[in-house]
Amino acid sequence: MAEEAAQTKVDETPISPIERRNSLEKHLQMRPDAKDLKDRHILLDTNAAPALQSAAQDLERQRATDNLKKGLEKRPEREELIEKNILPDSNAAPSIQGQQKELEKHMRADSLEEKMKSRPKPEDLIKEGILQADEDPTK
Repeated sequence: MAEEAAQTKVDETPISPIERRNSLEKHLQMRPDAKDLKDRHILLDTNAAPALQSAAQDLERQRATDNLKKGLEKRPEREELIEKNILPDSNAAPSIQGQQKELEKHMRADSLEEKMKSRPKPEDLIKEGILQADEDPTK
């Protein structure tokens, strides 16, 4: 490898002024325009003097920080969001909250089914005087 580097020589011949001008013109033609550079956030999109651009950028960042702090101060507490049913009343990890909700749903369904099984029959309710004979739901 060292032998190859020794054999390869760098071309040190001077470039003629015409070639240099043509090369520069070619590079200037491929240069992106200012709007493209501003869209890619390479150039600042501002009309301020270059000496003031840094200060303007710092002020803009500080304004955004202040707006964010104000928004966070107005943010409702977790308990308030739970009361309004915006957040679930759960301490489970967010990745398993869906499964927890599904489990609670099935548990409520099982509980309701058990209560329906132990429900008194309409005849018993008529005997106890809770329902009248003409209110029999089975007829």
